[in-house]
Amino acid sequence: MDYYTKDYEKGLQLYSNGVLIMDKCADLLPDHFSFVRGMVDTADLSLNISREMLQHDRHLKAIAQSLEKKIKSELLKMQKDKREDYEKFWQAFGRQIKYGAYVQYGAHKELLQDLLIYHSSTEDKLVTLDEYVSRMKEDQKYIYYACGETVDKIKLLPAMETLQDKGYEVLCLDDNIDEFCIKMLANYKEKEFKSIADADLGLDSEDDKEEIKKLSEENSALLSALGEALSGKVKSVELTRRLKSHPCCLRAEGPVTLEMEKVLNQQALDDSQRVHAERVLELNASHPIFAKLCKLQEENSEQLKTYADILYTQALLIEGLPVEDPVSYANAVCGLIC
Repeated sequence: MDYYTKDYEKGLQLYSNGVLIMDKCADLLPDHFSFVRGMVDTADLSLNISREMLQHDRHLKAIAQSLEKKIKSELLKMQKDKREDYEKFWQAFGRQIKYGAYVQYGAHKELLQDLLIYHSSTEDKLVTLDEYVSRMKEDQKYIYYACGETVDKIKLLPAMETLQDKGYEVLCLDDNIDEFCIKMLANYKEKEFKSIADADLGLDSEDDKEEIKKLSEENSALLSALGEALSGKVKSVELTRRLKSHPCCLRAEGPVTLEMEKVLNQQALDDSQRVHAERVLELNASHPIFAKLCKLQEENSEQLKTYADILYTQALLIEGLPVEDPVSYANAVCGLIC
């Protein structure tokens, strides 16, 4: 009869026939693949073994590398041949894979990046990064992505219009971990990731840039007045060409994005731990609202402040950010309607 001894603290079970059972071994199977259960048959490990010895055993490291490659190979096979099954797997364990690509400063991102799938704005389904890159236009520099609460809400973001008009595909990221994972990846097959909320989407020609620069100089007094009206709320107010039918939008400057601000503040225990992205209010110079703002600057500086607050609050609502004083916003809108 086989017998075994067990060290509960180390999670080891050693049977008399030389079978070693481990409840969990991070050195053999990393957390991003911890959903896998199975048995490894090897004659290379010594029976006189402990957890400390296992951690430094070269055979164990070789086994771990082989296991990772095998698991990835099987998942890629499922991704290719049984896409529906893979998408069901992704619903259950996708976040685990994303965390694996993000943690330890992206140490495993090269291994896991081909397993990632995201919703496509043009295909209206989940796609891999490789599938996205294979469809990129010849003149497309970046892999575009957008973050939001749901895919439907992401598709309604103001900056999506310009990319859709140009026929560019956008990856819709609706999970809290998504942007952290993408930022860690940085690029895929030499194509840099670019958020549609970034200042420069690489879409404007030199003539376009010169035009927006000239408009900004001509309306510098208005932009400064709007910036003063929103002092403490935004870093600056600028003109943009990223908008089509929308009057304004928010973007962030610096390492903390608007989506990161939302995610990190959900974990904040008190106000001292809350983070704030540096916000920039961007205005559409082609929108009728901008003409109204120009007129108000000349006629009514107080009403200009009201418009500035309304536009800023609307931009917050579109981004899914909290509004500090919704009653004041509602009263301001009613005041303009009456």
